[in-house]
Amino acid sequence: MHMKHSVLTFTAACFLAFPAVPQEAQEKDGFSLMEEGAKLFFKGIIEEMDPALEGLRGLTEDIQPRLEDFMLEMGPALADLLGKIDDFSAYDPPEILPNGDIIMRRKTPQEPTEEQDGEIDI
Repeated sequence: MHMKHSVLTFTAACFLAFPAVPQEAQEKDGFSLMEEGAKLFFKGIIEEMDPALEGLRGLTEDIQPRLEDFMLEMGPALADLLGKIDDFSAYDPPEILPNGDIIMRRKTPQEPTEEQDGEIDI
């Protein structure tokens, strides 16, 4: 952390020590100071995120064989279940019973209310 503060202090001192570049020179280079700042900002973000992305890549490499095994074992059963259920919106969320069984109850149709009897308010 101390090293980051030192680098930031040194960078700020360098910017203050040199005079600003004239506007014509900025336009010739093709980048304004704002564009350069944005480039440096995003470069810094990418450098900060790189270790986290590497960790995520390692995690996915660890999980992939397990997911493949799961799909080999459970794939046929899930396909069978999907064949039996035509519309998931017709069912309540699954419930886990105390003995470990999982049930999916079909939703009960709602009784029509007075507003649904044919009159429509516009």
